[in-house]
Amino acid sequence: MNLLVTGANGFIGRALCKKMLADGWQVRVAVRGATQMTALPSRVEGMQVGDIGPDTDWSKALNGVDAVVHLAARVHVMNEYSKDSLAAYRYVNMAGTARLARMAAAAGVRRFVYLSTVKVNGEGKAAPYTEKDDPEPTDPYGTSKWEAEKVLYEIADQTSMEMVVLRPPLVYGPSVKANFLRLLKVVERGIPLPLANVNNLRSLIYLENLLDVIVTCINHPKAAGQTFLVSDGRDLSTPEVIRLIAEAMGRKARLFSFAPIMLKTMGKIIGRSAEIDRLTGSFCVDSSKIRTMLGWNPPYTLEEGIRKTVLWYKKYGKGQRTDVRW
Repeated sequence: MNLLVTGANGFIGRALCKKMLADGWQVRVAVRGATQMTALPSRVEGMQVGDIGPDTDWSKALNGVDAVVHLAARVHVMNEYSKDSLAAYRYVNMAGTARLARMAAAAGVRRFVYLSTVKVNGEGKAAPYTEKDDPEPTDPYGTSKWEAEKVLYEIADQTSMEMVVLRPPLVYGPSVKANFLRLLKVVERGIPLPLANVNNLRSLIYLENLLDVIVTCINHPKAAGQTFLVSDGRDLSTPEVIRLIAEAMGRKARLFSFAPIMLKTMGKIIGRSAEIDRLTGSFCVDSSKIRTMLGWNPPYTLEEGIRKTVLWYKKYGKGQRTDVRW
């Protein structure tokens, strides 16, 4: 079986390529240019396609491919340079995805797995999100991903290509960056955190569990035409996540009490409201649909995922840049 992976140099893409090679797949990856070719996993076939957009030529990359896993996207940008950020997101995430899907269908690709985001569902709902909820994205990233989903299903309706959409929450695991890496660093350094009184709940998914979801959705007949919210299946508060990380590090979690309302007030004063909201707010998904419909269950528990992430961090991650702040 031949697989095309986009976004292969990313956190999820690198791990997926290694897993699929180990499972006996012929893996081809699409990269922007020669610089990205040097960082590819061994034994993959690299194809340079240039920037992703409405005019990208995917023909050589798609030749002989049975399935596509589309991970590449314009993600959250800390220092936004575009005057019209929604247009910039749409160019890559909607128009670029539509171009790939149309060319994939024309090339005879059997199945197209699209990694979307829970940001499509929105933010702020008290109950866990489900696939039945009306999408209500609140930022340009989530909006562009939702628009891409709609275009993909239109293409699937017009062709014989089977579409699967996955909406994961925060993904953690070896080589993680951004917010979760920042949290690992804070806990490892023993920095006291004013989060003992936070009583939120957040869904997460361990990298290897997400890879297992992707493989299942490439192969399972019943996955065709479906959208799935996915998670580890156990939601935790921010203090619980910190305690599990500290336990895996052999340290004591340094948490002290501070009223959440005061944290939010301070966040507004110093211009960090979004970061405080991520630490104190809830965001949960109900992943029962994929478990019931496809019989999928995460191969790793949340505790196992955090332990493996901490082991990676202690060996390789201390010098890694976080790239994004809370």
